[in-house]
Amino acid sequence: MDKVVSSASEAIEGIRDGMSLAVGGFGLCGIPSVLIAAIHDAGLTDLEAVSNNCGVDEWGLGILLKDKRIRRMISSYVGENKEFERQYLSGELEVELTPQGTLAERLRAGGSGIAAFFTMTGVGTQIAEGGLPWRYAADGSIAVASPPKQVQEFEWMGEQETFVLERAISTDFALVRAAKGDRHGNLVFNMSARNFNPLCAMAGKVTIAEVEQLVEPGELNPDEVHLPGIYVQRVLPLTPEQAADKRIERHTVRPRPQTHPDVTEQSQEA
Repeated sequence: MDKVVSSASEAIEGIRDGMSLAVGGFGLCGIPSVLIAAIHDAGLTDLEAVSNNCGVDEWGLGILLKDKRIRRMISSYVGENKEFERQYLSGELEVELTPQGTLAERLRAGGSGIAAFFTMTGVGTQIAEGGLPWRYAADGSIAVASPPKQVQEFEWMGEQETFVLERAISTDFALVRAAKGDRHGNLVFNMSARNFNPLCAMAGKVTIAEVEQLVEPGELNPDEVHLPGIYVQRVLPLTPEQAADKRIERHTVRPRPQTHPDVTEQSQEA
């Protein structure tokens, strides 16, 4: 039952070139940065990554992308990475853009034994009809386009509505980051880091969790566990320095309000 590993290199053992990875995080929040760095250091390449986004140019999955270790991405938002844009438009990277809620449900379905599901999202668009550019050719033409998906009508709330079939996602490995975890793999995520981490963890055949704080079994209140240990095979405790190394996508602060002169003088007199 003790799933703790002693190093990042031990944690990623078994990941090989060409494999698929579900990677948790939302923006730069909750990114398994230590595991991603270990994959980079191991020289692994030709990877298919499933993640809400692809980090930024110098952090998260962006470090793998920069060295062209990712051949294909399934994601919903890619607007913060200039190298991603360049590789996609030049035909170096295949991208399957997926609506965010659909991506979340595809991952959840993959971990729940559900092969596919019907949703209204994307009906009447290229999501359902096909033709979305997955990969461009060097001359700018579309080399690989999304195929059409099955659509079907169902009675929904007293009306006949059209739905599109979406297939579940399961991956060879999943990489996630948790605020707390125990030796059995039960995990607690902090705020926005809970968005995609549990879903990615469910979708992986082998799930590796890096945890900022390792606790002993029984120390976590069952009511605070966001992901049960049955979905997690390996737990990597982070050092305090690794746990504190977090990035901000856009550092925006309000200007400091100017202090009224009279208030300053009264403060000094006091």
